[in-house]
Amino acid sequence: MLSLLINFLNANFLFNDHLVSPKAAEYIEKMGSELKSKLDINAYLVTTNEKINRGVSVYQFLKRYEEKLSKPYIGIVFAPNSKRIHIVASNKSLLESIDKERVLDYAIKVIASKDSNSLQSKFDVGLVQAYSELADEFANSRGVKLKSTIKDSGRWVLKVVNALIVIGSLIVIWIYFIAPILRKRER
Repeated sequence: MLSLLINFLNANFLFNDHLVSPKAAEYIEKMGSELKSKLDINAYLVTTNEKINRGVSVYQFLKRYEEKLSKPYIGIVFAPNSKRIHIVASNKSLLESIDKERVLDYAIKVIASKDSNSLQSKFDVGLVQAYSELADEFANSRGVKLKSTIKDSGRWVLKVVNALIVIGSLIVIWIYFIAPILRKRER
């Protein structure tokens, strides 16, 4: 437990406003360290409880972390109170190395899901999976395989969630639309 706390306090790739648990932070630091050692790129996750006003660029918000962000970098900024999640980079070519929508899907689908999980666990799972996908996409674009990332388990989870949504929608359509029409025809 003490090692978790020490890792949490000495985070290199996570700037956390108490939105990510120490265990999730450990995964992020492990993936970030491997990406840094293999490709000399810094991947950050910045979470904040602050409200980032509309019209304020995420890059303007990041200026407060300028002395802590080592270039080149790529990262995720998550501000749930502003309903904002963005991918940022120190230069455009880094952003072109990844599929931003795919990376953000990992976080959005988990965090926005309507289930019985706590908000904390949704933040942990969604952000760790999104960070893992970010690291994997960047590494794959450079022909490197990472060992510390989550791999296909996150993709599998998203496919199951998507399948459940489709099946649920089909059941609702059947119950509320098709079944009543068929009952009327039988009469």
